[in-house]
Amino acid sequence: MRGGIVGLALLSGCCAFSGPTWKGPVSDHFDGQRFFPPVRYERGAADLVRWQAERVHPEWHEVEAEPGPRPPRRVAVGRVRVTFVNHATVLLQVDGMNILTDPIWSRRCSPLDTLGPARVRPPGIRFEDLPPIDAVLLSHDHYDHMDVPTLRRIERAFPDARIYAGLGNAALLRSQHVYHVYDLDWWQEIRHGRVTIVGVPAQHFSGRGACDSNGRLFMGFVVRGPAGSVYFAGDTGYGPQFAQIEKRLGPIRLAVLPVGAFKPEWFMSPIHMSPSDAVRASQDLRAAKSVAIHFGTFQLADEGQDESQSALRGQPDFWVLDFGEGRDVP
Repeated sequence: MRGGIVGLALLSGCCAFSGPTWKGPVSDHFDGQRFFPPVRYERGAADLVRWQAERVHPEWHEVEAEPGPRPPRRVAVGRVRVTFVNHATVLLQVDGMNILTDPIWSRRCSPLDTLGPARVRPPGIRFEDLPPIDAVLLSHDHYDHMDVPTLRRIERAFPDARIYAGLGNAALLRSQHVYHVYDLDWWQEIRHGRVTIVGVPAQHFSGRGACDSNGRLFMGFVVRGPAGSVYFAGDTGYGPQFAQIEKRLGPIRLAVLPVGAFKPEWFMSPIHMSPSDAVRASQDLRAAKSVAIHFGTFQLADEGQDESQSALRGQPDFWVLDFGEGRDVP
């Protein structure tokens, strides 16, 4: 499978896949029409052509694996448990609340059933084995993070669940018949059950098609409660936002950080962290523990299938969980 980010770019190069964009006042990350990240960067058609001309294509292979065990129904107040499902999908069990991040159970991360990056291994947890879901955190609208079929399935299975996403995404999802969606801005807080959910900056971009580039906000989230703070970065390059998050919200008990789709680094580094970048981010956050995501599910760039995980060996406070593995956070 060699489509990766290029496949996503080709699929998104059509206005038919675009959606409504945010209309609102100018801010320090919105110019009245488009959002922009903490550190602006330039990547144009010439850069894409260069990447394609220089590409290497490490072979990924399909993995047949049994799903992991059914997670506990709840954890107690004051406890944190993390279960890695696949890609950027994790189950965060915090203070008795069950929270899913960027859920994708579909075979492809694509607007089409027959084209686009296909998974090389099944989800680590069966959808049927999920505990009752209270909230879903969506970092941005790219197809490998905002999977509409999975979101519709969640709304059917867990009608009381709320979905939180960046500004403009509620209108997009409601146009796709996903309804329990609430927009947040960077640094905006909302109370949900025993926890407070805070939207935080991310060094990334957004767009479903050719006509809505950066028209909806991309973000990470911090979940704060009696158990402390849990940070979900979503998809992001390394940048000043990690130190800003630590300064404003204090040290992090668990940081969930992306480590994949990072090669070639000259092209990817503004939007995707390498494993070494993720270690720096963890340090900036003063995270007691960190867990890796965004690897080993969809071949989106040029690193090897196990390269991201291998690069984190020897980092005792940076966990690389097996697909379907759950772990209590001290």
